[in-house]
Amino acid sequence: MEFSFGASATKIITTTGFSSLGGGDAIMLLVACVLLYLAIWKKFEPLLLLPMGFGCLLANIPMSMMQSTDSGGLLNFFYQGVKHEILPPLVFMGVGALTDFGPLLANPATLLLGAAAQIGVYFTLVGAVYLGFNMHEASAIGIIGGADGPTSIFIASKLAPHLLAPIAVAAYSYMSLVPLIQPPIMKFLTTEKERKIKMEQLQPISQTVKIVFPVVVTIVCCLMLPGVTPLLGMLMLGNLFRESGVTARLHETAETHLINIVTILLALAVGSSMTADSFLRIETLKIIVLGLLAFSIATAGGVLFGKIMCKMTGGRVNPLIGSAGVSAVPMAARVSQKVGSDADSSNFLLMHAMGPNVAGVIGSAVAAGVFISLFGDTVPEPHAAIADVIGTVEPGAKAAIAQVVEALQH
Repeated sequence: MEFSFGASATKIITTTGFSSLGGGDAIMLLVACVLLYLAIWKKFEPLLLLPMGFGCLLANIPMSMMQSTDSGGLLNFFYQGVKHEILPPLVFMGVGALTDFGPLLANPATLLLGAAAQIGVYFTLVGAVYLGFNMHEASAIGIIGGADGPTSIFIASKLAPHLLAPIAVAAYSYMSLVPLIQPPIMKFLTTEKERKIKMEQLQPISQTVKIVFPVVVTIVCCLMLPGVTPLLGMLMLGNLFRESGVTARLHETAETHLINIVTILLALAVGSSMTADSFLRIETLKIIVLGLLAFSIATAGGVLFGKIMCKMTGGRVNPLIGSAGVSAVPMAARVSQKVGSDADSSNFLLMHAMGPNVAGVIGSAVAAGVFISLFGDTVPEPHAAIADVIGTVEPGAKAAIAQVVEALQH
């Protein structure tokens, strides 16, 4: 078969991505570059935004087969870990292995600060419904207020998979902006005298208590809210690796190699869902605004409840630690420490702030469990597939199979 030079050149040109590059693709490539810029030069959550931005870059190259919806494509296989709720729980295992629940156990009252910060989640749910989102979508958007990326991805994949990309970007973006968003709110809601409050040193916690805690939390919370078991169960398993003292190798793997590998896969998978069709919509702008509102209200809720605890304890609780009730661990606790030390350089709030910080991780997971219980899809009718096949069976056996199906259903 003979090919002319012109026909060959035309065929080569039509097989390049440039020939299919649309306006939406070009915009998303620009968005990907912005994420990479924020990760590399501004150092905003680089471990997450860099692979996420590059995943977005790959997904928006025409004919690359790198979108999350491209069956058989590389990133489609990664995305199955999000779709089937595998990667976010594994991240939680790593977080549990990295987290010390000692400050929370030493001062259990700080659990209330973590709970108070979840007001941003529920307030934003109402706001999202007001802006036209249904309850499934509003629940997924509201979790952004918990400042917990894996939880946001987990619940979005269950309740609103079509909004996964903007929800994930909003959640991780605001997590990275914690040092910029929280301090003005904290200073506005507290006085200089309150910011200078020094808290008593925490008492050490025995290893037995630290071992029993993750087991008890798993049993109680997961029995109350079974839908949160994948997240909370893996969080507590990772922490048990840390505290048991008999699984040093598993602890080391969970807090280093495993969480690093899973973070790469998760961020690439989320980035691969950031296409023009799913991202360049008015809903994305609404989610970005609602996410900022959720995070701001969550911070304010924690600080205001901290002020209440300050009054009730006669000034022994610094309200600043309430801002750490969001689950951006340990960044939010470090912000509490910084704002407190700015008021008094001898003030050390970091360990006190870690209490509400880890409580926020549990609180956001519990909030996700509540939403899954309330708005999750209904369970399919048992053995529906078997019942569908009955119509193809001979009449003589049809009645007998029907009786078996009825017995199984009861």
